[in-house]
Amino acid sequence: MKPTIHTIFTCVLALATLPVFARSAQSPRASAPPHTFTIEGDHFALDGKPFKILSGELHYARIPREYWHARLKMAKAMGLSTVATYVFWNVHEPTPGHFDFSGNNDVAAFIKAAQEEGLWVILRAGPYSCAEWEFGGFPAWLLKDPRMPTALRTNDPAFMVPVERWINRLAQETAPLQIGHGGPILITQVENEYGSFAQQDTAPPDPTHAYMTHMRDIFLRAGFTGSLLDTVDGGDELPYGGIPGVFTGVNFGLGQHQSQMDKLAAFQPNKPLVVTEYWPGWFDYWGHPHQTRRLETQLEDLDYILNRGDGINLYMFHGGTSFGFMSGANWNDNTYFSDVTSYDYGAPLDEAGHPTPKFLAFRKIFAKYAFCPSNTATDAGVPHPSQSHREGWDESTQTGEACLPPIPEPPAVITIPAITLTESTPLWTNLPAPIHSDTPKPMEQFDQAYGYILYRHQLPAAISGDLVPRILVIDELHDYAQIYLDGKLASTLDRRDKQSTLPIITTGPAQLDILVENSARINFSPAMRGESKGITKSVTLAGQPLTNWQIYPLPMTTLPTFPKSYGSGVIASRYPEASASGLSADQKSGALAPGVCSSLGCRTVPPTFYRAHFTLTTTGDTFLDVRALGKGALWINGHPIGRFWNIGPQQTLYVPGPWLLEGTNEIVVFDLEPTAARPTVQGLATPILDGPVIDTSIAANQE
Repeated sequence: MKPTIHTIFTCVLALATLPVFARSAQSPRASAPPHTFTIEGDHFALDGKPFKILSGELHYARIPREYWHARLKMAKAMGLSTVATYVFWNVHEPTPGHFDFSGNNDVAAFIKAAQEEGLWVILRAGPYSCAEWEFGGFPAWLLKDPRMPTALRTNDPAFMVPVERWINRLAQETAPLQIGHGGPILITQVENEYGSFAQQDTAPPDPTHAYMTHMRDIFLRAGFTGSLLDTVDGGDELPYGGIPGVFTGVNFGLGQHQSQMDKLAAFQPNKPLVVTEYWPGWFDYWGHPHQTRRLETQLEDLDYILNRGDGINLYMFHGGTSFGFMSGANWNDNTYFSDVTSYDYGAPLDEAGHPTPKFLAFRKIFAKYAFCPSNTATDAGVPHPSQSHREGWDESTQTGEACLPPIPEPPAVITIPAITLTESTPLWTNLPAPIHSDTPKPMEQFDQAYGYILYRHQLPAAISGDLVPRILVIDELHDYAQIYLDGKLASTLDRRDKQSTLPIITTGPAQLDILVENSARINFSPAMRGESKGITKSVTLAGQPLTNWQIYPLPMTTLPTFPKSYGSGVIASRYPEASASGLSADQKSGALAPGVCSSLGCRTVPPTFYRAHFTLTTTGDTFLDVRALGKGALWINGHPIGRFWNIGPQQTLYVPGPWLLEGTNEIVVFDLEPTAARPTVQGLATPILDGPVIDTSIAANQE
């Protein structure tokens, strides 16, 4: 007989409360004694005693592995007993059926590190994450399937078959680490904020919750039966995303503590009240003001939540960095907004792992709920959240902040003198072999996930001999394009500004190049379903579709070789755009109409790779000042550091000390819009996240 929802939920809880569990080779610690985590009426119980969840979120993918323990120690020192982390599917399954749990992607190692630091874990397994992360954590290859514009986050097998394959593989890494098997995972989250997605979806409402029920069943079949399963949503969306018989928490921001907890209590009466995301900060968009939040309001919220409720998860305790191309984007009021590289978030622990005034203020509140046992004895299994594991620390008579571990020293910070990027090579001389296509297609159709893509078309004759411009239209451009005619920059088009058209004129045959940047896939709302990147539909000129394209995928997974002859860095004279494009003399004779690129200053420096080497006698974290650069991406010693853009507000990039070397280091920059032939960067002691911006339509401080 197929069990009812209530029966399944009871089974899940029962597994988490069994006093003895069979040991196996998969268990994280063969000698771990059993622990129990249960719901007892309106509160949680850990090992039979009332337990309040004091959690903070941090994402292992946003922190260098070398710093995992340091960040976790900081969580403990702020008074947290638990940490939460998302699992980003896209970093673990970069291509279908090929999984990566190595290095920084070793989620099991992160969970075990939390266990070693005496912390419990909330595993936010997805498959959807949001998190201002690229495509909400979904792998881009999903979008190659033509069914995905309607299938994403539905019961359609096009989506659910790869989901189940992924969850089954994730379970191999993490299911043995549930509390029911001697591990630290108390809660495993199923999906994420599905209620808001369902509420906005154009599909008819589903009162049977078939999608979420199916998702829950996938988790149970995969082996997530040794921890409490939960879902999370905003207060108004709880009925859309919650499933009967599965525990639910509520997410909200500043000043909403009473109203949102009231909604949770009404939706799920006589159960523990858990704030599964409390937002003490916010994230930044390129070109908009740096976000801050009033601390006094946060302290009021925190005190109320902890007094009334049974648990909290600070989103974020430590934001970290969306390294490489992993920052996300939003779709608000029919407008596209791309996120900056930093995920500092205004969190208590800043991007580089340093305690802030917010950390110290929060610590005072969390200390009220700290538990000091009567002795320091530890067991051989999962550390109890109250155990400090600090040598010589006697907690037998301490209370309040004295009960907490001392705040560790943060990582060292260094400065780096100005580095001139003396080596350079233009993009045009580093193109891969082209792929022929009758029509322009998005990058996913070429098995490309991130980076840039170049579309090239030969215009066979003059465009408008009567000197009247003809309109070039790029239908559904995603996201930022530079348009070149015969190697000369004609214009840029930016999805953020809803730009898709350009008047052009040539006096003869010409080469049309459209270089498109994937600025980040939307990570929230049903708009995600249309997030293919590049030219996603068609290109027309004077109303006629252009066909016969040469397409160059540029994922930036392999950086170019820098010939010694390029070392002078004088690109504008050595590699003018027209000559670098390899055009014939006849093609070069084609010209733009006067004034076509006047708004851009008729840039003469093409998209360019730069490189330099610098020497360090000691290493440490630094903040790379990129104000002399235009728009692009940066790598140090092969590590993808992230995107930069001179429209602000972020003007430095965080470079972790473990990624630097004593001795010679290499920096590589790709700049779409170079502002100088020999730009410079330097390492600062403090970040610049609040640089000037032009668009101030979004308030910087939202109460």
